[in-house]
Amino acid sequence: MRSHSLPDSWNLDQILDDLNAHGFAIINQAYPDQYRAQVSQECSHHMDEFREAGIQNGVVINIRSDHILWINDRLPIAQQHIETLTLFSRSLNQAFYLGIKEVEAHFARYNLGEFYALHRDNPQQKNDRIISTVYYLHPEWQEDWGGQLRLQDKNEKWHIVNPEPNRLVIFQSDLLHEVLISKQQRLSITAWLRSGNSIWV
Repeated sequence: MRSHSLPDSWNLDQILDDLNAHGFAIINQAYPDQYRAQVSQECSHHMDEFREAGIQNGVVINIRSDHILWINDRLPIAQQHIETLTLFSRSLNQAFYLGIKEVEAHFARYNLGEFYALHRDNPQQKNDRIISTVYYLHPEWQEDWGGQLRLQDKNEKWHIVNPEPNRLVIFQSDLLHEVLISKQQRLSITAWLRSGNSIWV
């Protein structure tokens, strides 16, 4: 999938307009489905390496109950997604002068009954996360399986985003959001576009 340009499905002007107007944007069929299948398989091959996700310096199960695996050079297929987000960040910097310098990401797995309570990825500008993204890896999803992203946009309007396969959600890291209880295993890559000085949580 490696390319020096954004995927054809990424309407850059529309994405930038949506981010400017609402603080979030959605890309359906973000990549060729072959890539989604390959990165999903890579994720599945490393399931035994996942760990309980933490909040800053600890694990707090009444806030979040998902499991994560940080993405590095050992996961070359997932790295291609990071490369695409790095390319995308240049457009964000040109349009909004955000000063994004790096991308960090992890696989996220929500099992039956798992969730992430209402929060902001960058509360009160306490870290350098500027833009958050979620890319959904599972091969299928039904609405009654839960696991939706509930998001408040920059105009304080609430949205429910279904975790459709091959969907990418992009939003400001200071927006309130939560992951509703999942009734089926839910797989994704969560990534942050940052200004530097990594804070791993």
